[in-house]
Amino acid sequence: MDRMCRSIKTLRPPATEVVTDDDIRAAALQYVRKISGFRKPAAHNEAVFDQAVEAVAQATADLLAHLEVRGARTRA
Repeated sequence: MDRMCRSIKTLRPPATEVVTDDDIRAAALQYVRKISGFRKPAAHNEAVFDQAVEAVAQATADLLAHLEVRGARTRA
């Protein structure tokens, strides 16, 4: 069983009805922290760390925007 990011919650419907930019960024931050091994990077790694968080957040937003969830109800 993969436990790499078990504390990141599912952001797609129906698990989460409303997903905010803050939710996406928090998940991205948790992911980058986990894979880098740093809760807060040293000053010399801060820019690349922040860049990774933004890239993961953008990829997450793109994924969520384009996922087709079968059986999920859409609201008009």
